Amino acid sequence: MQVKQVDSIDELGELKHLYMQQATAPLDGMWLCGFVPLATHYGFYQGNKLGGFCCVNDDGYLLQFFVSPRDQRESSALFESIARRADAPAGPVKGAFVSTAEPRYLSLCFDHFSTFKVNALMYQLDGLSESGPAGSREVVLPMTALRATHLPEAIEFAMAAVGAPEEWLGGYYAGLIERGELFGLWEHGRLIAAGESRGYDQFQTDYADVGVIVAESERGRGLATQILKDLVAMNENKGLKSICSTESGNVAAQKAISRAGFFARDRIIQFDP
Repeated sequence: MQVKQVDSIDELGELKHLYMQQATAPLDGMWLCGFVPLATHYGFYQGNKLGGFCCVNDDGYLLQFFVSPRDQRESSALFESIARRADAPAGPVKGAFVSTAEPRYLSLCFDHFSTFKVNALMYQLDGLSESGPAGSREVVLPMTALRATHLPEAIEFAMAAVGAPEEWLGGYYAGLIERGELFGLWEHGRLIAAGESRGYDQFQTDYADVGVIVAESERGRGLATQILKDLVAMNENKGLKSICSTESGNVAAQKAISRAGFFARDRIIQFDP
């Protein structure tokens, strides 16, 4: 099979659907909708027939790898070629990011890379927290959907709270605000927390990724946990299931997420040579 860069991700539509179908759990939204679309995509061709794809980010890491069921016998050799050959169109790659919900891709990474570590934890609701029929959960905190006029304040808040880069935040938050997916909690006229619930236009359309940032001065009050619970309630009222993730080293976030009724079912693994 030949490896060629594709002109548009749209060419991979059918294969992307097959890729999502083989996942054993919903994939992390930031990777799926944020990082993957920005990566360079390559198609695997048998003649003119497309039999698979991969994508590599600007740092040289594989983010997705898929070979169609009819061409599975080619998958190991293709992966080896992409991962190791200096003259390969997509490589040589430095490593890979893959979730434990992507078992075929994960197995190939174990075969071809020598070191790995957990990059992030992927959470789903545990199903044991108190919950009534859809639409019955109460939203407790007076959160407000942010408008375009709030964008500068939201950017400044997130930069101070978590050190996120201004340029990235501008585009990311603008998109969330346009979709009605970014919410703020104000106290005495000051933004003290922001919560987001990112939906999907394709693939995981019955899920939404939730996240929260709390001002450093307001941490320890339980706001992060309550905001997550409120976002879950909002999503349930819309018929959506909530998922979330956090970095493996962010212990405080992990505690808040667990208290909100989530458990870490899967991991995102970083592989290196």
